[in-house]
Amino acid sequence: MARKLIAAVAFAIVVSVSGTLAQERHLQEISVQGTGFFTKDSNGNGINQHATDTGGLLVSYRYHFNRWLAADGSYGYARNTQQNFTDSGPFSVQANVHQATGALVVTAPRRIFKLSPYVLAGAGALVFDPTGKSGGFVSGAERQGKAAFVYGGGADYDLSKHFTLRAEYRGFVYGRPDFGLAALHSGATAHTAQPSAGIVFRF
Repeated sequence: MARKLIAAVAFAIVVSVSGTLAQERHLQEISVQGTGFFTKDSNGNGINQHATDTGGLLVSYRYHFNRWLAADGSYGYARNTQQNFTDSGPFSVQANVHQATGALVVTAPRRIFKLSPYVLAGAGALVFDPTGKSGGFVSGAERQGKAAFVYGGGADYDLSKHFTLRAEYRGFVYGRPDFGLAALHSGATAHTAQPSAGIVFRF
């Protein structure tokens, strides 16, 4: 009888501790980050292309399957000018850049100097939407989406049970936009670097 009672008490303790740990581990998070948006120059078909450096915003939702694996869905916004230098002269298109991506995130199982580092990789799209602003518009330029590969990494620093500081880098690889204009088609592959920092809310 005593053995059964001890076993029952031990089982109750294990269940209680497991439940407490499950409650303490937050599976979901939302983050808001300020970003930089820096695109490497490229060229092709006799066209030299440059994009102005700018800043933007990144909003992400992340769901943790366990301590080391998570899924991330993100939306970002920036505005820059795509400058194209051709034999016919320069052509510039100012555009709002929308990004929508999904990625898998692998987090280090243990903190390093109070930091939780992680890496990520996934895919999505960048949508370039001309603003039509005078001096930054080419007649016939259309909204255009480009498939993109995204990779990167970052680190979180806990401020409290629910809030964390985040520093992150994301790189995008995609086809250079031509806005549906043959005169601006270079066929080049573009690379954009997006460093960011912001705050995370876990729940």
